[in-house]
Amino acid sequence: MARVALAKHSSELRNRRKQGVENFRLVADGVNVLARMQLDESELARLGQQLNERLQNGSTVKAGERPDFVFYTGCNVLKTPHMALIALDIMDALGVTYRVMGGPTHCCGVIQLRTGDTEVSGRVATSSLDKLAEGKTGVISWCASCHVQFTETTIPTIEKVRGSRPFEMTPFMLFLKTKFEDLRPMLKNPVPMRIALHRHPGVKGVVEAGTELLRMVPGIEIVDLYQPAVGLMSNSLNALPDYKRGLQLAELEAAAAAGVDALVAIYHVDHRELCAHERDWPFRIINIFDIVGASMGLHHDDHFKRLKIMQDADAIVADCKDMISAYGIEPAFAREVVIKAMLKEQPLPLRGRTVDGSGSAAYIARP
Repeated sequence: MARVALAKHSSELRNRRKQGVENFRLVADGVNVLARMQLDESELARLGQQLNERLQNGSTVKAGERPDFVFYTGCNVLKTPHMALIALDIMDALGVTYRVMGGPTHCCGVIQLRTGDTEVSGRVATSSLDKLAEGKTGVISWCASCHVQFTETTIPTIEKVRGSRPFEMTPFMLFLKTKFEDLRPMLKNPVPMRIALHRHPGVKGVVEAGTELLRMVPGIEIVDLYQPAVGLMSNSLNALPDYKRGLQLAELEAAAAAGVDALVAIYHVDHRELCAHERDWPFRIINIFDIVGASMGLHHDDHFKRLKIMQDADAIVADCKDMISAYGIEPAFAREVVIKAMLKEQPLPLRGRTVDGSGSAAYIARP
């Protein structure tokens, strides 16, 4: 609300609205292009991004039936889709029925809110809310910022206007916590790893539930790095870039000193910002569901990390040329998106070969 007040005070509505549109397009381009560089049509459809009427559109129920839940991905997890696909595999294993919704067509409105355009933010959020209100039990959310936008802004406002809450929204990790006893016997395969958890405690209970879940996996040893845990996700610290870089560097150094096998993130944003550091440090950087999936015999390749570690926009586009061609994406546009939505999202610079502002390869001295 302070950000909204400052934006309204410092800029005219037309400028705020223009900025909101530009920011939304940047997110939409990144989501749509990066997802299509990694996923075939059936996988996109499974994540609620329907391209072909013949394919099942992100649902485990028949037409006309109501699922147990709507699984709301938000937008940006589609850039790192392997973790969302594992989440759906886990729900399948638990016997939960769901319909997947998300992506730019189901925006939570936070992008427009951040620019101070409350009118468009409200319209976007209400439209998405009405689409989501079809699960029998409610909505499961993946993204922390989407969860806060809906539960602290949109749903309370709708409740005041309409007189009732359309649904309750539960973070995926807290949903899983209600199913831990069902999940425990499915965690059969030992995953012998010494790990540290990258933590953001902004949504109450998520880090604690994630820690409990990891302790259920045979072979996992959790090391406390004694680092600060701040905010919703990494991008919630964008207003303090130096502080965020300092936090990330200190955590990487602490992980190396502790001799961990992996630094494990819960959220997609954290994974995007941290994963390329795997190239320069003596441990892996993975998502919590990579570990849970491995114990359950579930796996999806982390193409995003593999591509980002390349640190070369031309090499990334060449690697994905068949997918880019299949979806009719212009290679030059794909290259532009890779630079803006993947390579430039690197708050803490890598220690070796990196990418300069134009997207070409460069070298910087190691500290």
